[in-house]
Amino acid sequence: MSRILVIVESPAKAKTISKFLGKKYFVKASMGHVRDLPKSQFGVNVEEGFAPKYITIRGKGDTIKDLRSAVKKADQVLIASDPDREGEAIAWHLQKLLEISDDKPCRIEFNEITKQAVQNAARHPRPIDLNRVNAQQARRILDRLVGYNLSPLLWRKIKKGLSAGRVQSVAVRLISDREAEIQAFVPEEFWTLTGLFIKTGNAPFEGRLLKCNNKNIDIKTSEEMQEVLDRLKGSQYTVSKVVRKEKTRRPAPPFTTSTLQQEAYRKLNFTARKTMMTAQQLYEGLDLGKEGTSGLITYLRTDSTRISADAKEDARKYVTERFGAGYAGKENAAVGGKGRIQDAHEAIRPTSIQREPDQIKKYLTNDQHKLYKLIWSRFLASQMSQAVYDTTSVDIKAGVYTFRATGSVIVFQGFMKVYIESHDNGEKEEEKLLPDLNEGEEVEARSLTPKQNFTAPPPRYTEATLVKMLEEKGIGRPSTYAPIIETIIKRAYVVRESKQFYPTELGDIVIAMLKNHFQDIIDVEFTAGMEEKLDSIEEGGQDWVQVLDDFYTPFSLTLAKAEGEIGRIKVPDEVTEEVCELCGRNLVIKIGRFGKFLACPGFPECRNTKPLLEPIGVKCPRCEGEIVARRSKKGRKFFGCNRFPQCDFVTWDLPSKVKCPQCGDLMVEKKRAGKDSYLMCINKNCGSKTAPEKKTPRKKATGQTKSAVKEN
Repeated sequence: MSRILVIVESPAKAKTISKFLGKKYFVKASMGHVRDLPKSQFGVNVEEGFAPKYITIRGKGDTIKDLRSAVKKADQVLIASDPDREGEAIAWHLQKLLEISDDKPCRIEFNEITKQAVQNAARHPRPIDLNRVNAQQARRILDRLVGYNLSPLLWRKIKKGLSAGRVQSVAVRLISDREAEIQAFVPEEFWTLTGLFIKTGNAPFEGRLLKCNNKNIDIKTSEEMQEVLDRLKGSQYTVSKVVRKEKTRRPAPPFTTSTLQQEAYRKLNFTARKTMMTAQQLYEGLDLGKEGTSGLITYLRTDSTRISADAKEDARKYVTERFGAGYAGKENAAVGGKGRIQDAHEAIRPTSIQREPDQIKKYLTNDQHKLYKLIWSRFLASQMSQAVYDTTSVDIKAGVYTFRATGSVIVFQGFMKVYIESHDNGEKEEEKLLPDLNEGEEVEARSLTPKQNFTAPPPRYTEATLVKMLEEKGIGRPSTYAPIIETIIKRAYVVRESKQFYPTELGDIVIAMLKNHFQDIIDVEFTAGMEEKLDSIEEGGQDWVQVLDDFYTPFSLTLAKAEGEIGRIKVPDEVTEEVCELCGRNLVIKIGRFGKFLACPGFPECRNTKPLLEPIGVKCPRCEGEIVARRSKKGRKFFGCNRFPQCDFVTWDLPSKVKCPQCGDLMVEKKRAGKDSYLMCINKNCGSKTAPEKKTPRKKATGQTKSAVKEN
């Protein structure tokens, strides 16, 4: 009997696949990439057509030795790395290292790890797709050309340890530009007037002042508002117009990588990195008891909302059996993302709609269950019928003024019975019922409530909105969003506070320098255009070496020019009043992997460091100490007493200045994914809950707080 070796990327994937294949197959894992460009060298021969110098990744020697031994025992080798550019590149590197003939059909791929999909793929191997490989190589070399040329320039001109990435720098620019827009924003005052109306025998309802003399009204000052109130005194309020309509709402399409990251952030409070890590586990397969090991979702890196005909049919059958035929949707035209869609894979969906989240909950971790339930619910809802609303709009005249009241009620839930998409602004949909009103009827105005408002600047980016913007602008690809965010935080170019991104002074300085001297590198449109060229390489439309040459020739000239023009830019450390107990110098604030810390400026003679304690203005409930923010070994923020170890009070939740109204003890802020936060008493015997305190908006990021000094 012939022996067939199947090579996958991870042991988890190997374990799942081995159960789907017959006795003649044996499965090994490459543990991801086996070759890459060297870290200590440039690794690209520009003069020889950008030829890359690949080396075996450190620590992979034993893995390669084991794979070579397995190849000798096999009659056929099938490489089943992930079905994307990166997976194709891994397959190509394995082919070279294992000395498999270039024209041999050794590559298999599948969009879901199920028995049918894996067995079907094993029967239809193909040769390595060199266009995909070249697209991946072009991206890797392009990033190397930028990173290994720009980063040393930053070291020489600003400070050691900095880096500039082709895509990451654009992400920092988006955050920096947004912050500049916010700081430059001048709020404008405006007023609104809300009336509380009542029709005899009915519940009161609200209407907002909309027009004056049938033109939209714009009230700028309190004096103008008072004039309106004076003119409304003694007015009669008459229903002048009633419009009733039936409206429908379509379900959201199934998840792409981007929309999954956004929704997991909104509903589950998952970072992009956590979402991708958990989704990878669901894709590679989990042990489901008697059912065995199986992949729970389709491939997680996709920009398509396309669904297979079989999956649609299975979903509609499930909906009909579970909810009734009226809930089964007709052919819903899925709305994909903006820009160029590769459409290489289906949307992210469960491999079997019959595998309900709560049925398999005991086999999953809490995070796995939450994310699987989100994916399962979204896909099921996408195949359900539209929701139907009855909406009513009522205009109420009072002299020259017109108030408008709107109301709606859901008459058929449709897909909303299963899932409702979240929104970045956090707004919640509420049903507002209006009484049965007819034109010419009079209503009573119980109260008129004026409210002063101010126009607001654009909001700062959160993980969800940054991912959304990167996708809309065509910056990066689905698999790159999580590492982009992780990198810019790690490099201290941005900080994340209260879920919002702020640029540090260091980030602003780097972006300003890149804007002045490397406009293309930092340009959103240029970066998006490069992504399209990489896509074209994958499709065989452009030569990858020519794309690199077109970029590098002008880039190298700009680099040489910038070297001579840019002076030394010094970013001083923030000096504190705390004195080093070893040498007597004033400690300074540094930024490390897990945020800020105190260090002696006498390094390397004095290597004293200590944690930076961030007071939050709340007294310890156990002693007279102050509660300060700290970081765990994994970088997670927690709060504890500054008298540790004498006082061991700690909490993961942010302590509030508001005391418990019931017992006077400390209250902490509890956050719930997709819901409003609340304050809760730490006294277990009390457990009182209340609305959170209002927070003062943050004006400027910390990080590097002093102005940069340019030295000629």
